[in-house]
Amino acid sequence: MITSVLIAGGQKVAAAGYIMERDNTNVVTIADYTQTNRPAKSERLFESKAIEKEILRIKKLLTNPKLAWMFENCFPNTLDTTVHYRAVDGDDDTFVYTGDIHAMWLRDSGAQVWPYVQFAKNDEALRKMIRGVIFRQFKCINIDPYANAFNDGPVGGDWQKDLTKMIPELHERKWEIDSLCYPVRLAYYYWKVTGDSSIFKDEKWLQAIQNVLKTFKEQQRTENLGPYKFQRVTAVSTDTQPNSGWGNPVKPVGLIASAFRPSDDATILQFLVPSNFFAVSSLKKASEILVKVNKNTALAKECTDLAQEVEIALQQYAINNHPKYGKIYAYEVDGYGNQLIMDDANVPSLLAMAYLENVDVNDPIYQNTRRFVWSEDNPYFFKGKAGEGIGGPHIGYDMVWPMSIMMKTFTSQNDEEIKTCIRMLLETDNNMGFIHESFHKDDASKFTREWFAWQNTLFGELILKLVNNGKIDLLNSL
Repeated sequence: MITSVLIAGGQKVAAAGYIMERDNTNVVTIADYTQTNRPAKSERLFESKAIEKEILRIKKLLTNPKLAWMFENCFPNTLDTTVHYRAVDGDDDTFVYTGDIHAMWLRDSGAQVWPYVQFAKNDEALRKMIRGVIFRQFKCINIDPYANAFNDGPVGGDWQKDLTKMIPELHERKWEIDSLCYPVRLAYYYWKVTGDSSIFKDEKWLQAIQNVLKTFKEQQRTENLGPYKFQRVTAVSTDTQPNSGWGNPVKPVGLIASAFRPSDDATILQFLVPSNFFAVSSLKKASEILVKVNKNTALAKECTDLAQEVEIALQQYAINNHPKYGKIYAYEVDGYGNQLIMDDANVPSLLAMAYLENVDVNDPIYQNTRRFVWSEDNPYFFKGKAGEGIGGPHIGYDMVWPMSIMMKTFTSQNDEEIKTCIRMLLETDNNMGFIHESFHKDDASKFTREWFAWQNTLFGELILKLVNNGKIDLLNSL
């Protein structure tokens, strides 16, 4: 709760949970951080005892009232507002909204429930909910591996007139490599934490990984352009692809073409580098599952062979010799020698590759790349009075995505850098207690999307990680 009052100079509010800030007109903003901004308990979609217990634990450790308040608001936001759990055909099924858009993105849903997996072993309801997300993702892949977002049933939607093979089950059909990587990442982590291998003994898994392999190989474009093309009747150039929907040409060199980025914006050069790195790590995880659970060494070898092929091509085509930063990773390449040197805030990004464990954080090329993307040499880096960070064409000029600030923090090895990033996140929420999609570099009151569950839960994940990594004193020094 935020209120503004006019008080005499020198007065202070000392009560726990309150912060007083005075402006130059002597108007004092008294922020009450004792009242949660979560929905009422009766309105929450899903409750986890383990997550509620963890929220209380973290809040007791944090002495900064606003930080504790924002953690409580943000960390359970996916559970509170987006999770629709039920049983379908006698098994777990969970449909996850992205927030204010009532559709399920394979990327977003996998990222939204990711930080809860670590608690699933000791919370049966939570485990079943996450298991339901995994099954739903496999089901979605098997409906159409080229789609990025799905409806809860064959209900159609705004994009049914797109010039591609739309069906009513699809919310949107933008081909993005990461849409097939996030489900593997989530299922693998769930298996490692809970020991529940039953998710891989269902036919949905084997069919899904075969569809992943088939789609990746088609989009290597070794023999032809493959079956996928996409056009949209729109004034927004990033919402469609040129050349009758096939996109700009790429040379078959072993990399996988991605028509769209994780921002849902069209690629320019279709070999999207961070997504190809993500494909490599996902294929390796899939191979391990296939060997240890399914005993399917032939299919496992297909995964490792493809991973190796992409990995070799990345080393040959994805590295740029930058005159200022040395060897860095390009954002997009085409196999002909052309490279797009930038980064976008959406994950996977070049900055986020270490967060996703697709490269080692100490990889010298990654560290050079990290310095480049967080500088004005990156055309989508914006710095102003309110804050700084990476944006992208999805929102446009001067709009910083807090996701990029969080990725910088996740991948930081410097305490002062971490403190700067956390302060920025606390100062750019527009006193709403939630993380927005983007904010204007000079005015955080100008923002997009009040309800974006991935960003909210990601903030909770970040604070939880910092606490568990021994950074409590750092957080309490803010």
